[in-house]
Amino acid sequence: MNSIPSPVHAVLFDYGMVLSAPPDPNQWQRMLQISGLSQQQFDDGYWAFRHAYDRGEHGGVDYWHKVAKSAGTAFDSSQIAGLIDADVELWTVPNAPMIEWAQRLQAAGIRTGILSNIGDAMTDGLLRKLEWLSGFDHHTWSYRLLLAKPEAEIYAAAVRGLDTPAANILFIDDKPENIDAARTSGMQAIQYGDHSTFLREMEERGLGHLLQPVSAIS
Repeated sequence: MNSIPSPVHAVLFDYGMVLSAPPDPNQWQRMLQISGLSQQQFDDGYWAFRHAYDRGEHGGVDYWHKVAKSAGTAFDSSQIAGLIDADVELWTVPNAPMIEWAQRLQAAGIRTGILSNIGDAMTDGLLRKLEWLSGFDHHTWSYRLLLAKPEAEIYAAAVRGLDTPAANILFIDDKPENIDAARTSGMQAIQYGDHSTFLREMEERGLGHLLQPVSAIS
């Protein structure tokens, strides 16, 4: 017999590819231009050190020095400043339907949080650029904890931050390994791919009432 899921009292969002849309290709080209690297060199360096950057093992400036060193070159301070700025812009294309939904939840008094694997310079840039981030009850930025999804401890930190039992939290992330870890932590979780599929899964799970306007939720 299937157990009845606990009611959702808080919704926890990943940032990248959930609250933000896919990366802006124009900013990717801008970073390539600033770096002077080939596409392959840049791709390899950008991703090779990204998890450690998100986990707070080094800061944004050191991260870009490592990207340069991996390609046998060096970036000056002007290049690094430009790369940090373009990197923020890369990940700030809004996923409007999810942002609007989060704001409806907030207006209805449902707690919301963000749990994101993200580095220090990226976080600083997002907080300066995106005023709507302040509407969330709690932010769990990975670098501040020296942790990253899918490590169990970072989910426990998000639960404490939301001051809500794990069973009453719905977590939304685009990566299956992060969804699996959230479920292991006791949360309910849905993997986000495209918005229409997400809406359908919410309805199928009996969570459609959370999608309605404020007047229907309150």
